Parts: sequence; structure tokens; C-alpha cells
Amino acid sequence: MKRKSLKLITAITLLATVVLSGCSNGGSQKITIGTQTYSEPKIIAEMYKALIEENTDITVDIVADLAASPIVIQSMDKNDIQMATLYSGEIFNNYFEIEDTKDRQEVLQQAQQGFDENFSFKWFDGFGFENTYAFTVRKELADEYQLTKVSDLKNYADTMKLGVDTTWLERDNDGYRPFQEHYGITFNDVFPMEISLVYQAVADEQVDVVLAYTTDPGIKEFNLQTLEDDLQFFPPFDASPVLRKDTLEKHPELEEIVMTLVGKIDAATMTSLNYEVDVNKRSPKEVAVEFLKENNLLKSEA
Repeated sequence: MKRKSLKLITAITLLATVVLSGCSNGGSQKITIGTQTYSEPKIIAEMYKALIEENTDITVDIVADLAASPIVIQSMDKNDIQMATLYSGEIFNNYFEIEDTKDRQEVLQQAQQGFDENFSFKWFDGFGFENTYAFTVRKELADEYQLTKVSDLKNYADTMKLGVDTTWLERDNDGYRPFQEHYGITFNDVFPMEISLVYQAVADEQVDVVLAYTTDPGIKEFNLQTLEDDLQFFPPFDASPVLRKDTLEKHPELEEIVMTLVGKIDAATMTSLNYEVDVNKRSPKEVAVEFLKENNLLKSEA
């Protein structure tokens, strides 16, 4: 009898574990948003958490600091998370066959179609900003030489010092060597360093031009001028909300909520939001809720 009772208890415990596990991974009134390690997707996740919980009966959990976007995609595919912010240039990581292009709209359309057909993800249109490599220059130099686009550097690069992420020099498709060939530009000196150090280098005038990311808070903190990639060297990485399609089928009300932010966040706005978290050391939740309230998208305290 004791042995049978123990088996019965074990069976009940296992059943409860399965049920609880099912509830935590996309149960009828709960979804999980995953984020990468940096502030940007964390802020957006907090925005959606506040919007979803104010307008529906769904509870939202956030799983932060997933190592990279491929891990986010893998977690969504396994249904460990149901929603995330992803970037259109992710298509270049060999998930499925693509047409090679750097046209922003074509890249976005391939992401939408490819992740729909191969992963059953709903990839929405972009928020209004991309997070890709960008050449930036000290503001006084931009004003002095009237620099607005990368091509404008051609007549001055042989006197300028460039600070870059160390790994960029080694990239075969969008690194320094193919950049030189694409734009016909070679800088006088190139200083490879950790990405976190390039901004201090430009602040100390050790370098004139910095290879940054388009929504880096350092652009605002150190008053840098972003130059237009006028010859489209860098692949586009437009940010979009992405959900599992079966999650949208269970909760069709989510589509309208997701669309609330589509097309509403430009690069300057996202840079400022990142600045508040990374430089002013505010929480992603506080910054997210403040943005929603300032734009009349949220009523209650989140």
C-alpha cells in the first residue's frame, strides 16, 4: 500500500508539473516576451507589457538577457517565449534562402515571408528605426566640412582617424576592406578597440570618425553627427515586433496592441530612450512607461 501511495503521489506531482509548465509557456492568459542583452529590446518589451496588461486580461512575463537574436529566435521556435523585437537583417544568418539585396523594404519583406513560411512567426512592419552600423563624426568636423553622408568623407579621410569595433576590421562582407572597395575611401589611421571605448576616444579627440550603431546612446552623449550610408554599404536592420502566429490566433486582440507602436519610434527617439537607460541609469520599465504616457498611449500606472 505504501508503495502504491508513493506511485500515486509521484504521478500527481508529475501531472501538476506538466500543467504548470504548460501554463508558463503560452497558457491561455499568459505570454512571455524575450529580449536580447542590450537596453533597446528591453525598453520595447516593457512598453508592450504595459500596453497588453492595461488593455487585456493577459499577464506578460519578460525574459531578459538572451545572448543574441538567434537565441531569441530559437526560444520562440520552441515556444519558450512568444514575442520579441527582431531586426530585418537577421535574414542574412542563413535561416532560409534569400535574394541578396540591401534594399530596406525588400529585406523586410523577405524577413516577413521567410519567418512566416519557415517558423510560423508574424513579423510586423518596423517601429520606424533600424539598428545597424553607422559612421559618425565629431559635430564640429561635420559642420566645418559640411559632412552629411559617408561619401562626403572621401576628400578628407586621408587626414582623419577612424575608431572602430575590433571585430569590424575582420568582417568579410561588411568590414573595412569591402568598405574601402565600395566607397573608395581609406582613412589616414584606423584604431581598433572595444566598442565601449570608441566614444571616449572621440570625446578626447583621439579619433575623428567613429563606427557606431545607429541607436547607440553614445551618439547623443558625445554629440556625434550620423552620416547617411548613401551608397547602401551596410545591410539594413529595421526593428520589428515579432510574435508566434499561434499566439495571435489564441489572442487576436494582440494584433491591434502590437500595431500601436509600429511606425511610431524613429532612430532619434530610440537613441534618446537608450540614453535614459544606459547613461542616466533609469530602468527600462520607467523609461518605457514614461514614453507611453507622453504619447497618450497608456492611462494607468504600470
